[in-house]
Amino acid sequence: MGKTGERSGEPMTDIPERRYELDWLRVLAVLLLLYFHTAAIFYPGGLGVFYVTNAVTSPAIGLFISFVHQWHMPLFFFLSGAATWFSLEVRTASQYVIERFQRLFIPFLFGVLVLVPPQVYCHLLTTSGYKKSYLQFYPQFFNGIRPAGNFEWAHLWFIVYLLVFSLVALPIFIYLRQPSGQPLCKWFATTLDRARFLIYPALLLAAIEGLFRPRWIGFQNLYDDWANVLLYLTYFVYGYIFCSDRRFGQSLDRQEVWVTGLAIVGMSILLGLWITNTVPDRSYSPEYVMYQMFRGFNSWWWVMAILSLARSHLNFKSRLLQYTNEASYPFYILHQSVVVIIGFYVIQWNVGMLERFIVISTGSLLGTIGLYELLVRRFNIPRFLFGLKSIPSQQN
Repeated sequence: MGKTGERSGEPMTDIPERRYELDWLRVLAVLLLLYFHTAAIFYPGGLGVFYVTNAVTSPAIGLFISFVHQWHMPLFFFLSGAATWFSLEVRTASQYVIERFQRLFIPFLFGVLVLVPPQVYCHLLTTSGYKKSYLQFYPQFFNGIRPAGNFEWAHLWFIVYLLVFSLVALPIFIYLRQPSGQPLCKWFATTLDRARFLIYPALLLAAIEGLFRPRWIGFQNLYDDWANVLLYLTYFVYGYIFCSDRRFGQSLDRQEVWVTGLAIVGMSILLGLWITNTVPDRSYSPEYVMYQMFRGFNSWWWVMAILSLARSHLNFKSRLLQYTNEASYPFYILHQSVVVIIGFYVIQWNVGMLERFIVISTGSLLGTIGLYELLVRRFNIPRFLFGLKSIPSQQN
């Protein structure tokens, strides 16, 4: 995730050189995303309709989608904020901005031009009786922004949001590394000691969910998505601050049992509401606002519970981590197109839902790894397009 250094400000604490649990969490979160998007093919659609959908959906898969959706993207942005702390230890602000454009904007541009159109094309084929070839469709991909047209950024929305957050939050991050800003992080670490760490940061998340989610349910277009923008930006900043002082981690370690218990109880309550179909209707009613505020608390508890368990069990390095840590970003960029294309064909097979899920997920896993190995990993131009560092020239 990062190494220590002294470029953008003096390190505030004696933080370990490498946080392997953060690397493992990022790898596992990306892998889970493949199964999440495979499940979306069989999802009833309360959180949105996927690009290809099975004729028969599954309530059990719906619960899986709702469960993962509660904490998965918050975890992604928290980990990205943590990575930013380490990145700014070895880069100046200007170097960081250049690195962000190379690692985020270029893969996003490539992905939108090459990887997203096949997903939209498969969607049109399955939902609107579209008959034209892919070559005929491709120019029409740029005929307007969804829903008026076909253009969209699909799963690459995360990259866009992360790029914007990286630039918007940079002045705050630089300030927190300076002598004038370091006392603020230390004050946070002192104030949030013990059980307060499980409650106080969640208050802001709960307020965002309660105030903004009834109006902005979650269409990731950046300019009209204020609930997600504020929620994920907050998690991004929280991840950065968490790595600024080792006392945050020490406090979390002491509260591992409590935060895990809160996460289990909180999710059990939400699952009960989802199973019994007693979630209040979306509005600014007191019931729905309280429901969303509770979701804000629960997402924090789950992110902290996962991080706490990772600190206890995943703080180690291995050859597998070394390989997957580099592969995870190209895997993320590639995987959804593979899932959609394979899913487009498999949902037409005369087999059961379980068989379809297994074939789509396994085929997508192998296909994505194969594309990375054969087309990306070994060649510098594809590595550049996917945000990876170039392979050093062999020394004679």
